[in-house]
Amino acid sequence: MQEQSTEEHASSPLAGADQQAKRKKLFGTLGAAVLLIGGGYIAYDTLIASQRVSTDNAYVGANIAQITPLVAGPVANVLVQDAQQVRKGDILVILDDTDAKLALAQAEAALANAQRHVRGLLATDGGLGAQIAARDADGAQANARVAAARADLERARVDYERRQALSATGGVSGEELTSAKNAFSTANANVKAAEAALALANANRQSAVGNQNANRALIGDSTPANHPDVLAARAARDQAQVNLDRSVIRAPVDGIVSRRQVQIGQRVQPGAMLMVVVPINDAYVDANFKEVELAKVRPGQPVTLTADLYGKDVRYNGKVVGFSGGTGAAFAVVPAQNATGNWIKVVQRVPVRIALDPKQLQQHPLRVGLSMHAEIDVSQ
Repeated sequence: MQEQSTEEHASSPLAGADQQAKRKKLFGTLGAAVLLIGGGYIAYDTLIASQRVSTDNAYVGANIAQITPLVAGPVANVLVQDAQQVRKGDILVILDDTDAKLALAQAEAALANAQRHVRGLLATDGGLGAQIAARDADGAQANARVAAARADLERARVDYERRQALSATGGVSGEELTSAKNAFSTANANVKAAEAALALANANRQSAVGNQNANRALIGDSTPANHPDVLAARAARDQAQVNLDRSVIRAPVDGIVSRRQVQIGQRVQPGAMLMVVVPINDAYVDANFKEVELAKVRPGQPVTLTADLYGKDVRYNGKVVGFSGGTGAAFAVVPAQNATGNWIKVVQRVPVRIALDPKQLQQHPLRVGLSMHAEIDVSQ
């Protein structure tokens, strides 16, 4: 017993040293592991994580086309249903075009009438020119008659004065003197009549000139093709044709029909929404990043996206297009009033528009409102 106790006492220092060495080795290994993990994390954060920003607060959007009529009328036919794929130019809705056809017929008749009216004005201008020429001839004739009447008056005056001088000596009978006096009075009356006829001819000519000027003011060096009345009638005819064409409502873009709200027989008014067409091949993503994550984000940087619809096996390649003009809170229906009450700072999010690859959208179509995960490479 005494020998065994002595041996145990001799071996205990060796066992304690061995355990201490193992403990130091274990702590050294643990420290190395911690340093390795910490260094790896720092390296990952510096080389990889700091070069990327990501968010799950991202959703698919598109520039949805609202289908609204531009003319009023009853619906004659609806050719599409919800969820139907349509191409640009496909007929969606047909309105009853009876009123539009009648309006077009009236406009075409008004155009023809305007053209005939202008041609009549042009023909009238030629007729008024002929009238002026005729009035010029009447004026010349009246001038000649005035000259002849004045010559007759002068002859009668001389004859009357001569006989009046001879009557004092008895060389001319009283009857002959009276006859000469009557001839002089008649000649004087004839001059006044000729002058009145000349004045009338001149007035007729001025009237004809005024009529021609008024007619030319209506035609204004125009033709039946470019006269204002014809242009206005043609514009009315074109508008009537446009209204008739608008009775057939077509798809403005390629996409999917959604929210159809129109039925056959319904009378629609301009501006009333009938349905929408969602251009899924032109979809984009609005990713709402925290404001503290956007320091290195720039337009043109590549983006990797996944959709909850397809999972992580399907990846989309996108590109940053730009940033919204304000945060989501700024454009909220009821924006925050930070200037009143107790204020608590809340990290804001800014919508970042991301364009998607159209070929990938064709292979794996998306729908508006779907959730996405977006990761931006900010190293480029």
